[in-house]
Amino acid sequence: MKELVEVIAKSLVDNPDEVVVTEKENGKSILVELKVAPSDMGKVIGKQGRIAKAIRSVVKAAASREDKKVVVDIL
Repeated sequence: MKELVEVIAKSLVDNPDEVVVTEKENGKSILVELKVAPSDMGKVIGKQGRIAKAIRSVVKAAASREDKKVVVDIL
């Protein structure tokens, strides 16, 4: 899941070298934290959170194949 979020985020931002993704696993749930440069925050979140919601939907679909629950936090 970490790689998927990283690829998506790097394709959206102006400073791909500042994208940091961390992953913490607790049993069947995974917490993925995404950090980007402050100037790129709007590009990752999108208008009314549409892009953030789309990222979460894609990751959730990929996680359902592995029978896991994934939470994506944008910091």
